Amino acid sequence: MKRYCGRDFTKQELVQIRGLINEDPNRTRADLSRLTCQALAWFKADGGLKEMSCRVAMLRMAEDGLIALPPPRCKPPRQKIQFTTQTDPQPTITQPIHALPPVQLCPVVRRDHSRLWNEYIHRYHYLGHKPLPGAQLRYFVTIDQQIVAALGFGAAAWQTAPRDQFIGWSHEQRQNNLPLIINNARFLIMPWVKSKNLASKILGMVARRLPDEWEHQYRIRPVLLETFVDTERFTGACYKAANWTYVGKTKGRGKLGPAGKQSVPVKDVWLYPLCHQFRKQLTQ
Repeated sequence: MKRYCGRDFTKQELVQIRGLINEDPNRTRADLSRLTCQALAWFKADGGLKEMSCRVAMLRMAEDGLIALPPPRCKPPRQKIQFTTQTDPQPTITQPIHALPPVQLCPVVRRDHSRLWNEYIHRYHYLGHKPLPGAQLRYFVTIDQQIVAALGFGAAAWQTAPRDQFIGWSHEQRQNNLPLIINNARFLIMPWVKSKNLASKILGMVARRLPDEWEHQYRIRPVLLETFVDTERFTGACYKAANWTYVGKTKGRGKLGPAGKQSVPVKDVWLYPLCHQFRKQLTQ
């Protein structure tokens, strides 16, 4: 039994994967990841194939000498995000939240809005823009039609000790129920927005709205939100003000980092239950 990307692969399954590779030398790595997911019934919570996880798993199998992958096909380079006047700084907003017009939460649906979201994140978020893998929801926050913030939600980290201890689930329960947790991967308040209590208000709004929209989109209702705060840059005060719970620190290994090797900064782990029975649902 070999474990890759949160899944155990039996000897028989490894033989199946080798068979798929040997059947047709013209198959690309993308073809093989799709076929492997189908053959092994490796699906996401919404019923889609876990292609990205499978592709990473197969790369690691190849590194371990278990399979021989075909050479990668050349891809055109990803188009670099160009900054436009649409994301130029706007007049500073300093009024406290109670003195501002109503705050609106706007899902990113249209392609032009998606490009604009990517541009804002790449221009002003310290992590820049990286595509969110798998299931995701993104939002703009507007005040009087002016964009003041952007948020992105996606797949939860496979494992992080503070969260897992807080939940109290087993390895099998985590494997089965991880899709019930959503990660707040990006939260950007525009640098010219200095409105007191705005960030915590936004977090409260999205926590009330996201479960319904996630369930509508992916046919699964999340029960817990998580996020990771880089304490060298932020205090996490807005999460505390929005009633999120601090549960500890990461070990700096990233989502799937190798044991014992720090590859990313140590971060604070914050959680927000979306229902009273969240722990029961995660441990059943």
